[in-house]
Amino acid sequence: MELPTPADLRQRRTELGLTQSELADKADVSQPLIARIEGGDVDPRLSTLRRIVNALEKAESNVVRAADLMNEAVVSVAPDDPVSEAARKMEEEAYSQLAIIQDGIPVGSISQGDLVHLDSEARDEPVEEHMSESFPTVSKDATLDEISNLLEHYKAVMITEAGETVGIITEADVARRLS
Repeated sequence: MELPTPADLRQRRTELGLTQSELADKADVSQPLIARIEGGDVDPRLSTLRRIVNALEKAESNVVRAADLMNEAVVSVAPDDPVSEAARKMEEEAYSQLAIIQDGIPVGSISQGDLVHLDSEARDEPVEEHMSESFPTVSKDATLDEISNLLEHYKAVMITEAGETVGIITEADVARRLS
């Protein structure tokens, strides 16, 4: 069994968004002790270290990640698909926006707002001529906080693994999880 270093403990605590005081409360130790352990000023007893590690593990198990929220079935269009295909898919799926994916990689997005201003002749034009920027991408390990911050500025977040799209998250997915 390999014991965590003070730097390991500090890194895990900060990744979880915990303050030293919050970790101390969860581990039933004092905040100054956490500070001294993280600073390398004191070597904790094994029982104290075990309480701290257990508190971190419990906090980690409560963290909601992208993998917990994402929809694996990503409804999308390709850049060379006609605008009419994007409109049909949005109506059929009752979505207000779609990802534009080429060879598994998100390259843009298109929304009902983009389509509203188009004339009837644009129906046969390729989607890439009317697309907006791509939704941001995160890994399956991204936290709910990270995803929520992105959703304040974008309509969706794409989940990628080794550059390939594996899922999508919208505000509705987050709301469904929290309700």
